[in-house]
Amino acid sequence: MDDSMKPSRRRFVGAVATGLAAGTAATGALAQQGSAGSGNSGARKPLPNYPKPPFPKQQQPWPGLAGKMTPRPDHGETSYQGSGRLNGRKALVTGGDSGIGRAAAIAYAREGADVALSYLPAEEADAREVAELIRAAGRKAVLLPGDIRDEAFCKKLVDDAARQLGGLDILVSNAAKQHAVDSILDLTTAQFDWTMKTNLYANFWICKAAVGLMKPGSAIIVTASVQAYDPSPNLLDYAQTKAAQVAFTKALAQQVAEKGIRVNAVAPGPIWTPLQVTGGQKPDALEKFGADTPMKRPGQPAELASAYVTLAADDASYTTGQVYGVAGGKGNP
Repeated sequence: MDDSMKPSRRRFVGAVATGLAAGTAATGALAQQGSAGSGNSGARKPLPNYPKPPFPKQQQPWPGLAGKMTPRPDHGETSYQGSGRLNGRKALVTGGDSGIGRAAAIAYAREGADVALSYLPAEEADAREVAELIRAAGRKAVLLPGDIRDEAFCKKLVDDAARQLGGLDILVSNAAKQHAVDSILDLTTAQFDWTMKTNLYANFWICKAAVGLMKPGSAIIVTASVQAYDPSPNLLDYAQTKAAQVAFTKALAQQVAEKGIRVNAVAPGPIWTPLQVTGGQKPDALEKFGADTPMKRPGQPAELASAYVTLAADDASYTTGQVYGVAGGKGNP
């Protein structure tokens, strides 16, 4: 088989590399401030000195707030600088109030997209912070609180996002439920159902509603996990959903390719988000969270933003059905 007939891995890697370079090109300025010259625009700034374990003991009730975490996660608030890669696009991000969804929402706005945020009502404080950052970038922010475990709400969520944004051409299906349980004997049906409804049913309902509204050139990005490939024994239910999301991504990508819609996934490793301090990790495990990766620390949400931008941008037009890992050197893909 010659190179022209091989899968799109080489093109995909090239597109991701371009996106990573664009997303991390500058720090300390909002996108609209990026053209203000400092006289030293060619100088490379030091890499962020992100925190490493041990972390302070902490727990929050579900769903948790990023603003109450110690240390506070970096979502790119002061570091991500856009370059117009998503000008005029309309994006819906579930779980957009904090964590990976927040990082994607900030990056999208600074790349020129209007953004609708889906989140739980208890996360209103975090969501309002994100909305302010989106508006500071000169883009429209739409706040859509509600529980995605409800099918009717999922359909209304997508419809409301498209109506208020004036269309929908990017969907980031990111919201998730994770709660560590050591034994299957202690995993209740209620928790199992909660995890499945949030991670699988809602993903299906929201993607189904979005596909019906999307035009050629649109993109769906699912947040899977390294757990799909290297499951932890105490995340039995969560790991199942993430493996299913990988299969969902690959199957849906083939269904909608002729419509001009691309479907890809990101598979993060350990990332410092409210998911972890609300039961995603046992309290003792949280103190050393991310220490078992080659980088000896968890990732920060900001470190995933450029992957979400690249998979949404037009220069990834031949990339679909792919899973991009951001896991600090551990796990697959």
